[in-house]
Amino acid sequence: MKEYTPVKEGKVREIYDDGDALIMVATDRISAFDVILKNKVTDKGKVLTQLSKFWFDYTKDILPNHMISTDVNDMPEFFRNEQFAGRSMLCRKLNMVPVECIVRGYITGSGWASYKKDGTVCGITLPEGLKECDQLPEPIYTPSTKAEIGDHDENISFEQSVDVLEKAFPGKGREYAETIRDCTIALYKKCADYARTKGIIIADTKFEFGVDENGNIVLGDEMLTPDSSRFWPLEGYEPGHSQPSFDKQYVRDWLKANPESDYNLPEDVIARTIEKYKEAYLLITGSELNV
Repeated sequence: MKEYTPVKEGKVREIYDDGDALIMVATDRISAFDVILKNKVTDKGKVLTQLSKFWFDYTKDILPNHMISTDVNDMPEFFRNEQFAGRSMLCRKLNMVPVECIVRGYITGSGWASYKKDGTVCGITLPEGLKECDQLPEPIYTPSTKAEIGDHDENISFEQSVDVLEKAFPGKGREYAETIRDCTIALYKKCADYARTKGIIIADTKFEFGVDENGNIVLGDEMLTPDSSRFWPLEGYEPGHSQPSFDKQYVRDWLKANPESDYNLPEDVIARTIEKYKEAYLLITGSELNV
């Protein structure tokens, strides 16, 4: 049996090269504030992979994605075991776009902090009088750079994203920037509308895109997971203060309240975190996580 080692390791995912394809494995690692925490959250990687699969299937009418299969039986023998089952995705190879595509439908987090300061979010002027966690009149697109582990992403304007993409894809910068902006908004609107019918508000999220061998934009990485999005319960939603969540904001809040923790979570916080992730999965997909 051929042995495989990761060709790239991110904060959460490990990437394996399988010739014409990649195998993306979501570990149970969790990160916050650009730091990988000392704990693992059991089954978290399975939630990320299976929820991404659900959304990739749901949105393939808007844009093709990189997913080929999440069944380890479709992968080399090395991956056909419990270690990889449920958390692995066989993917098309793409030339990834060096921009994180963030869309905000509600004002919260760093966006709220910026708005309180000068009425803008990432340079976009918003209406006066918004309250914390208010829904925006229309979703806004706020791209950022993609930082290495340990560094912070940097918010950039749309025009700056054109420049970044022109350097990466000469002659295609503006075309690709416009395409990923428009796809980001379209994907968010479709999925946010769906999630709302299931009792979840998607406050914001990020997407990543790549370019295939024919020069087409393709959706990649993960999609609308509790790691990459803010999920709020629709029941009890009330602007004017922070909202309870189904995502890792719970971990961020605990770390802020316990600065002496040195990024080490107690068992009850770990248990509550995966409980929230699985609850979001159940509400969105209508089925229990069973992989």
